[in-house]
Amino acid sequence: MEFMHPIKVAALYRFVAFEAPEDLQPRIHEKCIAGGLAGTILLAREGINGTVAGNPDAIDALIAFLRAIPGCAELDVKYSHAKEMPFYRMKVRLKKEIVTLGVDGIDPKREVGTYVQAEDWNALISDPDTVLIDTRNDYEVAIGTFEGAIDPRTKSFSEFPEWFRAHRAELEAGKTKFAMFCTGGIRCEKSTAFLKAEGIDDVYHLEGGILRYLENIPEAESKWQGECFVFDERVSVTHGLELGEMELCHACRRPISQNDKLSGHFEEGVSCPACFAERTEEDRARFAERQRQIALAKKRGKQHIGVNPRADD
Repeated sequence: MEFMHPIKVAALYRFVAFEAPEDLQPRIHEKCIAGGLAGTILLAREGINGTVAGNPDAIDALIAFLRAIPGCAELDVKYSHAKEMPFYRMKVRLKKEIVTLGVDGIDPKREVGTYVQAEDWNALISDPDTVLIDTRNDYEVAIGTFEGAIDPRTKSFSEFPEWFRAHRAELEAGKTKFAMFCTGGIRCEKSTAFLKAEGIDDVYHLEGGILRYLENIPEAESKWQGECFVFDERVSVTHGLELGEMELCHACRRPISQNDKLSGHFEEGVSCPACFAERTEEDRARFAERQRQIALAKKRGKQHIGVNPRADD
């Protein structure tokens, strides 16, 4: 029997119309706190998105509670396990969007691209009439993507609309289909809704995202190249959702390789080759002090709040 680490992690989302998300906020927060859970859940009028961790029974109880909310019966949930708690606080926040695109009027509940199952994805992206776009951030794309995918080189998802509008003509040249993907499905679902609103008719996205593809498609048949960045303590995964080789820079939260750690710009918790030039000497001094406090806390057998990783899709 495969060993499971004691902490269960649930990454969840659902686009659903909430008339009063502010009424749901205290109820969900209370349920999470009662179960001893930690993580972040975002609520908006367009739906729910979050990652939470804790005792498996408490996670299962939360998911049952959320799926009982009207419109959430088909809540998308992906599970993983962790050796220790990856989050140290429980936050349920009200937001304008559950994943920030920054374009008014985009509603995946009303209009969205065609969902494509993992088993049918290879045929779609092999079609010469298909434009394949990776909707993730540049640091995610850097460690892995699908064969032939276009990298918009965006720093955040909110940069995607401007990038698409600037490059639309060249993207459409000789192509009739647009296919998009992301880690778990939420960003590509919203980006296809955006393209539909921009007047693109033939739009597709990978249902369940890269993670479902890697879970279901044998490596010998796969068009995935590299590793997939994930927003939990695993950092990256490969085919079969096996643990990847990447680690996390705790200064900038980007993935780093063993080669990155050989760089003169790498210092644990302080900087890596990707973020060194983005920081001032004062920043690095502050991060170094934080890292020293983390090391002291670890030596005392305590957790330091500064090691809490971010959660996103």
